[in-house]
Amino acid sequence: MAKSPLEKFSSQAAPEVLHELRSIADSEGRQFQSVLNEAFLEYIDRHQKHHPRRHVMSAFASSLEDFDDLYRDLAQ
Repeated sequence: MAKSPLEKFSSQAAPEVLHELRSIADSEGRQFQSVLNEAFLEYIDRHQKHHPRRHVMSAFASSLEDFDDLYRDLAQ
């Protein structure tokens, strides 16, 4: 996904949710906003039932690149 400018917003969340997100960010050496943005994207992906999720399509494309010849042989 291309980098876009960030937009500030204000919201509220349960303290335990924020704590867990901050813990994940700390354990992975990432910024909190990066983990939060990833969580938003995964939520959006799950709710767009008419579109395959991004990571699924990425894995599929990678598989096609790696095993194209095998898939062609199996299809015959």
